[in-house]
Amino acid sequence: MTTPSFLDQALFVQLAEKAAASPRGRQHHNFHQMEEPCHRMAVGLQPSTYVPPHRHLGDDKAETLLVLKGRLGVLIFDDAGKVLARRILEVGGDTVGVDLPPTVYHALVVLEADSVMFECKSGPYRPVGEGEHAHWAPREGEAGVADYHAWMRAQFA
Repeated sequence: MTTPSFLDQALFVQLAEKAAASPRGRQHHNFHQMEEPCHRMAVGLQPSTYVPPHRHLGDDKAETLLVLKGRLGVLIFDDAGKVLARRILEVGGDTVGVDLPPTVYHALVVLEADSVMFECKSGPYRPVGEGEHAHWAPREGEAGVADYHAWMRAQFA
């Protein structure tokens, strides 16, 4: 990147609109080039998006999430699927983000429409692989997603 990029309200509106139009209910805006070692992105999220429990097994795959707009719920699980921690992330709240070490199962729930988060993790990008998906939860597109997603949302009711 040769010029500064700003995280401003115009970007947040654009991401919210694109996330609302997306079948997955989310939209990324990368501030990095794919070959860069540090990946930085703003992500627009709608309540319909399903971010299933998963973990990252690479020693260099810690990630940091910061809420820039709206409200998100984060769930932390043990290896069997028991919830170890739940926290609401929101601007101006007690908790605005989370730093997740590798190997920790986690999931996100969007609690407010048009939410936006900032995500930072090491590159290069690679999809969540075998052994990283939670064996107790359905993957995107599988049967049972609606029920499991509703259960995840209920953790913050």
